[in-house]
Amino acid sequence: MKVSVCVPAYNHEKYIGQMLDGALMQQTNFDFEIVIGDDASKDGTQDIIRQYIAANPGRIRAFLHAENQGPAEPREFAGRNNVLGLLKACKGEYVAMCEGDDYWTDPLKLQKQVDFLDANPDYAICHHNAEVIYEDGSPSHSFNDTDQKLTSTIVDILEDKWFMATASWLYRNHFLENDFADWHAGAAAGDWAIMIQLAAQGKIGYLPETMSIYRKHSAGLSNVHANTNRKFWQNRKEMFEAVNVWLDYRYNDTIEKTVASYDARLSELDKIGH
Repeated sequence: MKVSVCVPAYNHEKYIGQMLDGALMQQTNFDFEIVIGDDASKDGTQDIIRQYIAANPGRIRAFLHAENQGPAEPREFAGRNNVLGLLKACKGEYVAMCEGDDYWTDPLKLQKQVDFLDANPDYAICHHNAEVIYEDGSPSHSFNDTDQKLTSTIVDILEDKWFMATASWLYRNHFLENDFADWHAGAAAGDWAIMIQLAAQGKIGYLPETMSIYRKHSAGLSNVHANTNRKFWQNRKEMFEAVNVWLDYRYNDTIEKTVASYDARLSELDKIGH
């Protein structure tokens, strides 16, 4: 299997059909599977997924959990176990991520990204631009700026920069044969944890085309990971410290600056009582 499309879902009844349509419309010269994990949604998400499975036999592998996979606490880790199990279930050479409330807009997205990674074996990840839309009616905008680098490395991530919309990821399936790093289980920022491990394997390529939609809404996890959530920022600092050890201090200068910035942020939160 060339590509596994990895779809974590939870209470995405309003969105999951659009997400699956965006995946099923992909025009490729290779086989791909859709691997979806629903974390015991309380709405009609699982019913909609079953309808798509029936209409597209053999194209969708679904893990429709009867009980939430957790962990329930801390809330910053919500959905973690569903995602990690799903990543391990992906059997493709490459994995494309698209959470259940995002969707793809370009039918050639997968083909373009696979062509890029096939042609550039020293790259571990390929991402592209996305449009950010808001449920509250705020103006939409591009995820990446016009000056986004065409090639990034793990150093950019370790400098505490985030420039990859989740629904834009295509990566070499490192986790098919490798376990997650020991520090991953303690990291609240699961997307960062995944990308740090992947970027340690190779470079990051960027396609400046807008090929997906990133939806921001009140139920999204980014609202839990808020600027005033002291526990989250403390956890992020500890993640970078653990990554420093994991990387044998090869990027110590970079990580030390990042950790210092978190110390400063935590001090500010302490001053205002968070």
